[in-house]
Amino acid sequence: MSYGVWLFFVLVRRQVIEGDPKLDSQQFINAGVISLYWLLLYSIAGLYRKPYRRSRLWEFSQVLTFTIGGVLVIFFSIFLNDPVPNYQVYRMTITTYFTLQFLSVAIVRLIHTSYTNRRIQKRMIGYPTLLVGCGAQALSIYEELNGMRRSLGYMFKGFVSLPDSSENVFYGRLKRFGTIDRIPEIIRSRKIEEVIIALEADESDKIGEIIDLCAQLNVNIKILPGMYDYIVGTVKVTHILGAPLIEVFPQIMQPSAEFFKRVFDIGFALFALILLGPVYLVLAIIIKMDSRGPILYKQERIGKFGHPFFIYKFRSMYVDAEKFGPALSKDNDPRITKIGRTMRKLRLDELPQFWNVLKGDMSIVGPRPERQFYIDQIVKKAPHYRHLHRVRPGITSWGQVKYGYAENVDEMVERLKFDILYLENMSLSLDLKIIIYTVIVMIEGRGK
Repeated sequence: MSYGVWLFFVLVRRQVIEGDPKLDSQQFINAGVISLYWLLLYSIAGLYRKPYRRSRLWEFSQVLTFTIGGVLVIFFSIFLNDPVPNYQVYRMTITTYFTLQFLSVAIVRLIHTSYTNRRIQKRMIGYPTLLVGCGAQALSIYEELNGMRRSLGYMFKGFVSLPDSSENVFYGRLKRFGTIDRIPEIIRSRKIEEVIIALEADESDKIGEIIDLCAQLNVNIKILPGMYDYIVGTVKVTHILGAPLIEVFPQIMQPSAEFFKRVFDIGFALFALILLGPVYLVLAIIIKMDSRGPILYKQERIGKFGHPFFIYKFRSMYVDAEKFGPALSKDNDPRITKIGRTMRKLRLDELPQFWNVLKGDMSIVGPRPERQFYIDQIVKKAPHYRHLHRVRPGITSWGQVKYGYAENVDEMVERLKFDILYLENMSLSLDLKIIIYTVIVMIEGRGK
């Protein structure tokens, strides 16, 4: 639509101003560039995410807002350079182009979203949903959502119950997948997108445990509210005729902020890799001269949504440092090489992780990734650790700046509260502050 709008706009403009409605080959190239510009802008707005979860009102407002901004950028960068007769032509130019661009995109999107919503309402498409609970509350929400004349998209695949629950109100209606401890496995194998927690009042103490089990997975979690939730105002609904449910994990960052964070990560990582090229070379030579073994060391860590990946570091320990099993480093650790001790104080061993950032495994700033071996121990003391898997792990973090390398699981748990705080306050400005403090720690050699 943006491609066609630009060509039509140029035709109209030339007819009015120049009296010659012909198009040369350059305008077709210009239209291609302009349409790519609009694709990027609407991508920043988040208009290409989750196409089955579209709100027409939200989409209309986003198209309007970003089209106004996009047209202004084009006007001041292109149209003002054109020799035009007077102010009236300027005003007509920007008004015409905005009207054409906005109406064409908005109308087509409105048609597409309406068609998608209609398919959802007729249960032709939807979101695979897991119900947690097997009592009266679970049956009530199941019957309400499943019995609606116009579906909200919940396609129930089955339910799980608490370990000590033998009741089954869904006999013959809904498949039982087992107990809550199998939730992560079920979500992955059944490709679940929605989890609705509908426990009885005397089972509410298990809600936190269930949320922690789902936290590291890419699912939407909703809870059937109690009267207290209505009073304090935590219940938000997006459908007038829909069931009231509490959304546990609202979006951490707006699509535009998330986009700019990723752009910042890529730009920063590329700049660092180019600028620090000589440092990489010097460190590689010193590491090779200092002790036998590879220059780089890779290790499996757990990233966003619990997906494993290999993290890269400059080797700071002797070969076979963990031949007796995983072990965290400590002060005066004999496994650390001479150059390794210096690198760890200056955080230079982390420099190869800029490659992980470019690959998309990591971010510049985010909770430090851990091995599954230690995650299993951490969640026994702090089950909410799984919440950190909602975002990409980082080269540096708030907790890393505060505590440095953890020497035991207790220190990992202590560092956790700062990583949780980071999740609740994520922004580019906070990232910049953490980066600045990280640089200060490196300069002062306070890493451990």
